[in-house]
Amino acid sequence: MNANFIDYIKIFCRSGKGGAGSAHLRREKFVPKGGPDGGDGGRGGHIILKGNSQLWTLLHLKYTRHLTADPGGPGGRQRSTGASGKDIVIEVPLGTVAKEAGSGEVVTEITEHDETFVLLKGGKGGLGNVHFKSSTLQTPRYAQPGEPGKEQWFVLELKVLADVGLVGFPNAGKSTLLSVVSAAKPAIADYPFTTLVPNLGMVPYRDDKSFVMADIPGIIEGAHKGKGLGHRFLKHIERNALLLFMIPSDNTNIAAEYNILLNELNAFNPELLDKQRLLAVTKMDLMPAELRDEFQASLENDLPDLPKVFISSHTQEGIMQLKDTLWQMMNT
Repeated sequence: MNANFIDYIKIFCRSGKGGAGSAHLRREKFVPKGGPDGGDGGRGGHIILKGNSQLWTLLHLKYTRHLTADPGGPGGRQRSTGASGKDIVIEVPLGTVAKEAGSGEVVTEITEHDETFVLLKGGKGGLGNVHFKSSTLQTPRYAQPGEPGKEQWFVLELKVLADVGLVGFPNAGKSTLLSVVSAAKPAIADYPFTTLVPNLGMVPYRDDKSFVMADIPGIIEGAHKGKGLGHRFLKHIERNALLLFMIPSDNTNIAAEYNILLNELNAFNPELLDKQRLLAVTKMDLMPAELRDEFQASLENDLPDLPKVFISSHTQEGIMQLKDTLWQMMNT
């Protein structure tokens, strides 16, 4: 999944030109001066975004970065309107944001299946000469040309949609947890930055229920300033319903690390702090039994208002409690 995950793409779009109106004059055997009967031109094709819940990445657009819709057909005799140009429909995953490439202004965000948005409208068809007939001009011999299409560069960005986003520094055990609680198979190794793109996992829960968990690449101090790939990573957190902070039990100062993570999120987007938060202290299998009570009491004193669970992905300790807590928080 990693190699094929694309969450940012720049595309050039050109909508279709409108068809020309017809300047046809009616000519029949017994009607030598039948007057104008030219029809309107058809509209040019639109460029349309459409949400598709079966897509998880923008990979399919990698090799089609120039998109041009068809022009509208010309108007015909007997007031017949030209055919509309064929629209181009760009299917995108839910959570895709479209921005103008030049200004960075957000144009739309696609969040629902089959939701559509017209990125660029096709040009209007030109009016046929029938529209220009008047009492003083019985046989107008002109018609309008169609409107030109529009063209523009857009940036498409994907923000992963998930119920739970895993937040933590590299090597906090996020990928390992995801591999334990879901069928996802993220790359796992004992060094920082193993995860370079988000991994999604469907987490089965009691009574055939489930929820989606996203392993978001590790945050580093200064990520909000664009350090490394910080900005690209942080934007995925915006769309998660609940944030699960993960800090290993062997960390010398868990409260300080939690506050660093919190500051990064706040600097990137203060609204992130409105989301529900849960702290998972990981790698509890490394904690000697005789130190646990003192450790937990100390942490409760440092972070009294933050709900906490203590887990080990290696021994499965606390995993069901973690699922129960997450489910309860998401559904209250």
